[in-house]
Amino acid sequence: MRRVVITGAGVISPIGNTVASFWDSLRSGRHGISPITGIDNLTPVQVAAQVRDFDPSQWMDRKEAKRMDRYCQFAVAAAMDALRDCGSDLKDLDPYRVGVIVGSGIGGMESFESACRTYDNKGPKRVSVFFIPMMIANMAAGNISIRTGFKGVNFAPVTACATSTHAVGEAFRNIKYGVLDACITGGSEAAITPLALTGFHNMGALTTSPDPDRASIPFDKERSGFVMGEGSAILVLEELEHALARGAHIYAEVAGYGATGDAYHITSPAPDGEAAAKAMQLAIEEAGVKPEELGYVNAHGTSTPLNERYETIAVKKAFGEENAKKIPVSSTKSMTGHMLGAAGAAEALACALALENGVIPPTVGYQVPDEECGLDVVPNAAREVPIRSALSNSLGFGGHNAAVCLKKYTGE
Repeated sequence: MRRVVITGAGVISPIGNTVASFWDSLRSGRHGISPITGIDNLTPVQVAAQVRDFDPSQWMDRKEAKRMDRYCQFAVAAAMDALRDCGSDLKDLDPYRVGVIVGSGIGGMESFESACRTYDNKGPKRVSVFFIPMMIANMAAGNISIRTGFKGVNFAPVTACATSTHAVGEAFRNIKYGVLDACITGGSEAAITPLALTGFHNMGALTTSPDPDRASIPFDKERSGFVMGEGSAILVLEELEHALARGAHIYAEVAGYGATGDAYHITSPAPDGEAAAKAMQLAIEEAGVKPEELGYVNAHGTSTPLNERYETIAVKKAFGEENAKKIPVSSTKSMTGHMLGAAGAAEALACALALENGVIPPTVGYQVPDEECGLDVVPNAAREVPIRSALSNSLGFGGHNAAVCLKKYTGE
């Protein structure tokens, strides 16, 4: 059983397009939510967490960029930054022992909508020959592999909002059990589009609050739906001994992973929280962390009425009601919005940075306590605490639950 560590990270997000700017926003409690721009939005939804100042030409040539959907551009950019950050191209390893596990909850939504308009307005012959490879959700993993030459385990989890937590967990397991020596893993999403906004709004999932400061407010009693986010977070996971041998910087150790299914409903979390709690328990048990030792939980925390109610039940069931009240449980979606298939990896990165820096990011915009929650949500200001373990939760439509447990790497 080999140990697995995070040695590189790249992020394209509504709160920063570098790890440094992403972390500065998190610890400062600065959100990236603003009025929607750049699309024909006919819904009552007024705000989103959009990626700003992203120029794909910084990572790829114009021809390559035109053959990728925006979600794929984000993923390739974050992956290249993660590899640079890890300080190695990993070419000393057998390429069949370096994997790429990168998912997307929706895939190329912009390409899908664009092709539909072309088909309707100009006819089928004008639909791009690149439409399918631009649309499908596995192409981020495919393009990263093509760019890097890594030929190991390569696939794309698609589990809605739990996608990239499953990706990180599966990468961890492949290294732990000796299938891989390293893996590029995470998720990407670019679904702030007219049709996606319409679909999420019509099902009642999105807030229509016009106030960016009171739109994504997880655990607040006045929460009314999530804020659409976008972006990508990619991590380099590596077998510990290889990382040490090359003198790599280690953000944190990935030590446990739990995955379960609610078997309950296509969109709502299970009210009893049992399966979500089981995923958390499996993750900390594999990590060797007792409930009373857990230093921080990055909640799924979407800012929807049902999620926080049922996630709170799950947290209390997983760790015991009294103990759960003592664990800091914040939602960084209050700052990033809901990055959908990229959310889990972004939040795992937030946990790694919290462990490395001894700072727990806050839940911002929190004003009105909800008696149905009753957790320590680290309201509005980061907290300096020397934590040794952290858990990142993701709960996806369809009842997909995933949790990863990270530990501070101390050299032991």
